[in-house]
Amino acid sequence: MATESTDLTTTPAPNPTPDTADLVFLSGPVHTVDPARSRASAVAVRGDRIVAVGHEGEIHDLIGPGTEIVDLQGRLLIPGFQDAHVHPVGGGLELGRCDLSSAVTADAYRELIQAYAAAHPNVPWITGGGWSLEAFPGGRPTREFLDAIVPDRPVFLVNRDHHGGWANSRALELAGLTSRTPDPADGRIERDAAGAPSGMLQEGAMGPVADLIPEPTLDERTAGLLRAQRLLHSYGVTAWQDAILGRACGMADPTPAYLAAERDGTLTARVTGALWWDRSRGVEQIAELLEKRAELTGGRLRATSVKIMQDGIAENHTAAMLGPYLTACGCVSDNSGISFIEPEELRTYVSRLDAEGFQVHFHALGDRAVREALDAVEAARRVNGRRDTRPHLAHLQVVHPDDVPRFRRLGATANIQALWAAHEPQMDELTIPFLGPQRAARQYPFGDLLRSGATLAAGSDWPVSSPDPMAALHVAVNRRTPDAPPSAPVFLPEQRIDLGSALAAYTAGSAYANHLDDTGSIQCGKLADLVVLDRDPFDGHSAEIAETRVLQTFVGGRRVYAADDA
Repeated sequence: MATESTDLTTTPAPNPTPDTADLVFLSGPVHTVDPARSRASAVAVRGDRIVAVGHEGEIHDLIGPGTEIVDLQGRLLIPGFQDAHVHPVGGGLELGRCDLSSAVTADAYRELIQAYAAAHPNVPWITGGGWSLEAFPGGRPTREFLDAIVPDRPVFLVNRDHHGGWANSRALELAGLTSRTPDPADGRIERDAAGAPSGMLQEGAMGPVADLIPEPTLDERTAGLLRAQRLLHSYGVTAWQDAILGRACGMADPTPAYLAAERDGTLTARVTGALWWDRSRGVEQIAELLEKRAELTGGRLRATSVKIMQDGIAENHTAAMLGPYLTACGCVSDNSGISFIEPEELRTYVSRLDAEGFQVHFHALGDRAVREALDAVEAARRVNGRRDTRPHLAHLQVVHPDDVPRFRRLGATANIQALWAAHEPQMDELTIPFLGPQRAARQYPFGDLLRSGATLAAGSDWPVSSPDPMAALHVAVNRRTPDAPPSAPVFLPEQRIDLGSALAAYTAGSAYANHLDDTGSIQCGKLADLVVLDRDPFDGHSAEIAETRVLQTFVGGRRVYAADDA
């Protein structure tokens, strides 16, 4: 007899016969993300591949004495989620350091920092992060706040978006930052009334402090990766694109951890790596990137993308805008943000990378950065023709209407971080007042991009924000945070997208961006990367989407996560 589970937990079946399935899911529904057959009720898996999709009568002959059966009991089976922009090793490391991501107030941060410092008296540096800008006036905490907690050791804590760092006086002193230190070209040192560094370092200004922090060991990085992998699998994530392979943004290079995990067989996810583009250098680094691609491509790891960070973030006014930011009084400022790479150079770099078969993964948040990235893709298409490099632009906070149709025309994927598209303090207090009404109305235009025919992929940018895809789907559909009351205003309601499109972005769309063409949907012949949810969110109210939990996650037909109550 076949082994059957009514509680969604099973024991691996012994030695199925060659013509039968190893694993069968029955009593769906199954949401396939296949436009030709969007729904089914049964799926069969042999080895690591899907061999049948249909209804129970179509699957019955594939069930043998050694077939493991998962009775879905009406729970939804979907393709595995794929996170198209995430930093797992950095996130995993931060979970083991001074982690401030669970709090949102200055008083709570004080308590967490005090507790961590007391529990780790021999750690030479207090590092970690995850604090929110809105907890401090103007998003700028001070060195004095940290000095009162830890006066004798250097402290450096990156904020939750990793575009700024908070240092105490000891860290600033060790880095040699004084009132006479000029701002770097790609960042800003926030200063007090006397011109001395106040403790907040924006973008490239973090470098002098970050460079002094002891590098985590290989064992620490690998532990961080495996900690992150367990968390991501628990959210149904079966593949991802690591948005930085290299040392940047206050995070250690994750590359050694991936190599170690791939070598010892503990890497269970499918990983596309985006090699970091050093903006202080030029085309001479392409030869090194080619060497790294060859070294880091094999098994479940493929370093076939290159990450170019073209601008910063809107909250600290480093996102590159077509027009100037407003000041606190609503006046026009003299600052339009920072393009980290000159547009002409960017077009050259992207064309050269495209010619070498690299995908380019852009960080492009402001409307000027988005336009500069699209111009670079267009230049590459003009020089090299239409190659299957699948460039994608991540974040897309402000997109000029003229640039929306260019995504489809150029074959550039819109990589969305949906969780950010809602009213919350960082948006309402630190962003909208400084963008002005016209630009504020152009934020996160998911609906416009979808209607224009653009391909959407999706990612979390964790540890910047939660890696839970269901929370992101909730915001994409509702344009409200999961904890928002029913009376909360909807953020730009015309940009809401339907659940099917949002789910497709987080599965098939991200699979396309990751060049994982045999994943992303439930179809015969594709890899059995599958997720069992605790309900069918299509049957419930949209306000309940974020309540959906993952019960089981499979990669290549192998169960890599099961909830305690599954």
